[in-house]
Amino acid sequence: MWSMTPSREHGPLPDFLVGLTVVSGLVDSFSYLTLGHVFVANMTGNVVFLGFALSGTGEVSVVDSLLALLAFVFGAAIAGRIAAKRPPHRGHLLAAGAAAQALLVLIAAVTTSALHSTSVRLTLIALLAIAMGGQNAVVRRLGVPDLTTTVITRTVAGLVADSAARPVLARRLASVTALLTGALLGGTLLRWAPIGAPLWLAATLLLACAAGVYRMTRGPAAEAWR
Repeated sequence: MWSMTPSREHGPLPDFLVGLTVVSGLVDSFSYLTLGHVFVANMTGNVVFLGFALSGTGEVSVVDSLLALLAFVFGAAIAGRIAAKRPPHRGHLLAAGAAAQALLVLIAAVTTSALHSTSVRLTLIALLAIAMGGQNAVVRRLGVPDLTTTVITRTVAGLVADSAARPVLARRLASVTALLTGALLGGTLLRWAPIGAPLWLAATLLLACAAGVYRMTRGPAAEAWR
């Protein structure tokens, strides 16, 4: 991976958060294209969709949007409470969060075999939204700027509105590109591969992130970015 950090403060964390941004694109492509008009990572979109649903326009489900929002909040609340009891190293927090998230995404991937059922579809929305809420809580605790992993509106604005150093601009551009890449991969897999393929890939990336960041916490330079 290529480093985007202007200092040693965050170590390899920005690189791993770019990977989590790809995961966000993958799971949102799956949820939007197969579960109906609903996001499980981008809650800004869900709030807008909920407004459409309440107005009775746009063929958007109130239940789906509200379930995704509530499940996301639940996941963020649980992960936030755990993250508040901060482990000795930020890398350990990210590794644990990514591993737990991978488990939920794997369960969702297995469940796609029964996607024709309404109850299964709602379960998938809840599982994935809980996973992405947890991801957001962990990322907030890590405190790496410009890499929220799910929402890039401010990041896009920052690319052109601020005068920033090249490493900062590179980090912002990487965030936008990663989300686009995840959505592109998700859409392509849904077109040419089994329906659960985006989730299997997302789970693989999460496990790779967990293993990779944990390994780096054991290196001699890990103290600099704890």
